[in-house]
This record gives sequence, structure tokens and C-alpha cells, in this order.
Amino acid sequence: MTSVSSLESVDKPVLRAYLVLRIAFTIVPIIAGIDQFTNKLAEWDMYLAPVATRILPVSARTFMMLAGAAEIVAGLITAFAPRIGGWIVAIWLWLIIINLLAAQGFYDTALRDLGLSLGAVALALLGAGFHRKSLEARPAQTENRS
Repeated sequence: MTSVSSLESVDKPVLRAYLVLRIAFTIVPIIAGIDQFTNKLAEWDMYLAPVATRILPVSARTFMMLAGAAEIVAGLITAFAPRIGGWIVAIWLWLIIINLLAAQGFYDTALRDLGLSLGAVALALLGAGFHRKSLEARPAQTENRS
């Protein structure tokens, strides 16, 4: 995790934007993933392209539950390693977009997911920058203890 002391030199608006993205891309995938087991927010199976249901070795319901588990894991990775989790969420969203375009009729949702994926990329890039800053700050902290 990025230490608070390494972030003190970062502009406050940049830090706030990073924290908003980090929280959002942690919580939203976890909530969506959990809901794929309960179907309280949406009937997730309807978003699976017919071509996918024909070629999958499991039922649409089973696949969506596996996808839900993957989304929960992606959210947890984002919580602890946003520079990695951001890329995982972005790639996951791009795969969802491909599925939505193949399903036809979900173009608005595909466009929304494209916007979300760009936010996830921004989080990954900011996370990499903050991670680098925290690594650069560590030797100085060690030297000060001597």
C-alpha cells in the first residue's frame, strides 16, 4: 500500500481524485460481483451474448456467478494494489464491452463501460505514480532512522 507520508508532496486535487477512483473501483466491482449471485440489482444473465451461451461449457447462470467471483477479486486487488487492480478492472470492462457488442442492443451499456474503463486506466496510472513515489521515499526514511 502507498504510505501517507509519500503522498504528502502530491497536489491535494490529484490525491483526492486518486482516492475517489480507488474507492470507486474497489467498491463497485465488489458490489456488482456479489449481486451476480443474488440478482437483486439486475438480471445479469440477460447481458450474456447468445454466441457466448452457445460456446460456454457451463450454463449462463454458472458463468455469471464465476464472473461475479472474478469481479470481487478484482475489487479486492484494486483496494490493495490499485496500479495492478486498475488494469485488471479495465481489461475486464473491455471484455464486457466485446460481449455487449456481440449481444446487440446494449450499446448504451457498452459506452458506459468504456467510460468506466478509462477511469480504471487513470487509477492504474495514478497508482503506479504513487507507488513509485512511495518506493523513492523509503530509502530516505531508512537513512533518517540511523
